[in-house]
Amino acid sequence: MSEIEDTFLIQNKCGLHARAATILAQLAQQFNATITLYQGDKEAPGDSVLALLMLESSHGKQIRVRCQGPDAEPALHAIGELIAQKFHEDE
Repeated sequence: MSEIEDTFLIQNKCGLHARAATILAQLAQQFNATITLYQGDKEAPGDSVLALLMLESSHGKQIRVRCQGPDAEPALHAIGELIAQKFHEDE
């Protein structure tokens, strides 16, 4: 099983708030991969909005994303792009 991970900087003003967490969870559900996000000593499955909110990932924090499964690489790339695009909040 393929496994890949990377660390990303949360750059949007409000961090991983409800709207951003919902977008990320919906994106994670599109892939055949187990996606886990880590903030400090906390972890959350990528497809759970509530769990993502519990990470308390605010602006300027680093978040680690681990993807396992057949779609691990495209999932990690898509999540990285979403975070880099500030969850589309500047549009």
